[in-house]
Amino acid sequence: MTFTLTLSCPNRTGIVQAVSSFLFAHGCDIGEYRQFDDPVRGRLFLRVQATGEDTDHLSREFASVATDFEMDYAFHPDRPARVLVMVSKLGHCLNDLIYRWRAGALGAEIVAVVSNHEDLRPMAEAAGLPFHHVPVTPETKPEAEAQLLRLVDDHAADLVVLARYMQVLSDQTCKALHGRAINIHHSFLPGFKGAKPYHQAYERGVKLVGATAHYVTPDLDEGPIIEQEVIRIDHTHDPKALQTVGRDAEALALSRAVRWYCEHRVLLNGTSTVVFP
Repeated sequence: MTFTLTLSCPNRTGIVQAVSSFLFAHGCDIGEYRQFDDPVRGRLFLRVQATGEDTDHLSREFASVATDFEMDYAFHPDRPARVLVMVSKLGHCLNDLIYRWRAGALGAEIVAVVSNHEDLRPMAEAAGLPFHHVPVTPETKPEAEAQLLRLVDDHAADLVVLARYMQVLSDQTCKALHGRAINIHHSFLPGFKGAKPYHQAYERGVKLVGATAHYVTPDLDEGPIIEQEVIRIDHTHDPKALQTVGRDAEALALSRAVRWYCEHRVLLNGTSTVVFP
C-alpha cells in the first residue's frame, strides 16, 4: 500500500532518525522525502511518500514517536480526495476544475456542487455531478450553513472548495471546516474593495492582475495562502479584458491549490503554509 506521511513539530535533533527508523522497522520503503526547517518559527515539516502497512495500523504505532517529539502528523492512504465545490453564478473556476478532474489532472474526485443560485446546475449535471441548491438570505443563513455542513458529511468530502462562491461563511462554519476549505479571490496591488474591483483597477492603471488561493478562516480573505498567480497586462486592457485575464488567473491558482492539497503537499504553518514541490 502506498501512503503519504505528513508531520510538523518543534525542531530538534533526532526527528529524521526517529521517523526513518520507524518506517524501516515497519517494513516501509521510502519513495519520496521532503523536509523544511523553518528557522523563524523553529519548526520542522516533513512529507514522506512510502509503501508499507495499513495506514491505520501505522498511525496507531507512530503515536508514541509523535508524543516524544510533539508532532502533528497524519498518514494518508493513496486514494483520491473527495472534493465538494461551492459556487454562485460565475462558472469559470468550476468549469476548469471539472475539466481537470475528467482529465485525471486534479488529483481528486469531485463529488458534488453546492450553490446559492441555480445558474450553474446545467454545468454540474452535464458532468454527472449532484447539484444542491441552497439559497441564502440573511434570515436563513444559519439554516443554509447547517445544510451545507450536512452535505459535506453526506458526501464524505475531504475538502470544500469555494470556487467564486459569493457568500461570506460564518465564523462557526469556518471553524467547522478549519484546514479543509479553500477559497479563491482576485488580487491587485493596491487592493480594491467593494463593487467592481476590475473597474477600479482599470481606473488606476494596474499593470498586474492576479489571484490568491487560501484557506478559509473567519478573517475574510486573510487565511493562510496556498498559491498565487499573476499575469502582466497593459493600458490596452479595458475592464472587460481585465475580468477575462483575472478569471484565467483565478482558475490557475485555484486548480493548483486544490491539487497540491489533495496530494498532501500543503501543511499549515501558523498563519502561513509550507507547500512541498
